[in-house]
Amino acid sequence: MTTDPSASFEPHRRRLLGLAYRMLGSMAEAEDAVQEAYLRWHDTDRDRVDEPRAFLMTTTTRICLDVLKSARVRREAYVGPWLPDPVTDTDALAPDAQTELAEDLSVALLLALERLSPLERAAFLLHDVFDYSFTQVADALDRNEAACRQLATRARTHVRAARPRGVVPPRGASGSLDPKHAELVSAFIAASRSGDIEALTRMLTSDARVVSDGGGKVPATLNVIEGGDRVAAFLAGVVRKGWIDEMTVRFDTINGLPGLLLSGPHGLVQTTAFEFDGDRVSAIYVVRNPDKLRHLASS
Repeated sequence: MTTDPSASFEPHRRRLLGLAYRMLGSMAEAEDAVQEAYLRWHDTDRDRVDEPRAFLMTTTTRICLDVLKSARVRREAYVGPWLPDPVTDTDALAPDAQTELAEDLSVALLLALERLSPLERAAFLLHDVFDYSFTQVADALDRNEAACRQLATRARTHVRAARPRGVVPPRGASGSLDPKHAELVSAFIAASRSGDIEALTRMLTSDARVVSDGGGKVPATLNVIEGGDRVAAFLAGVVRKGWIDEMTVRFDTINGLPGLLLSGPHGLVQTTAFEFDGDRVSAIYVVRNPDKLRHLASS
């Protein structure tokens, strides 16, 4: 093994960051966790480590479990709905695994993970997303294999129940927005700007919802808006206020979903991700908390 800790750590950074982001739902906290894993790697007798990948994944998992203890308390006091930090470059968080969920960074999945216990979350991610054997999961969580199987099974049941069908749309070349969904989003924006509530309602599922995360730092709805008719009326009202007319709008994928980045004179103000059920919008996820946009604004 090379004596340079950085050279032996860097090949694993993307995988570790992908694990930490899925565990924590925060890019800032994920980056801090990976940095802490590097510091521990730096201070470890690396010549005695047989499998650096397993060592680093275990180390990062345990760091994230510690972070989640305090994160749970903070989120109980969070103002309004909580959403994970939006990401546009999902390839940078890829797990290098061929599992069903390997490329899924959708908001729906991350919210489903948020409802799990920390140990359920870790067992599920390590096994179902990062393709770890239960022997490896047991080593990482310091539990026996039977207990880890039970943790993953419970988590899998919750995740399957919470994830809507077809939540991850097909993407175009190099992860770009799929033309079909780009067209649907464009039509939806046009209907919103026209203020035509009937047209908007037709483009929404009957149980559509808007989830807006301002974190108490900027204006945002404090409750989830549910029902196609209520969502349509809300969006038409936002347009009437003229706020969106002052924004520069750019299409992008947000957590693998069709999305928009809205910027004002001083930079990025909001991300909006659209979840589709067929040709209709089933959910709109809006992140306005500036702390959660900082990593995108600086990229």
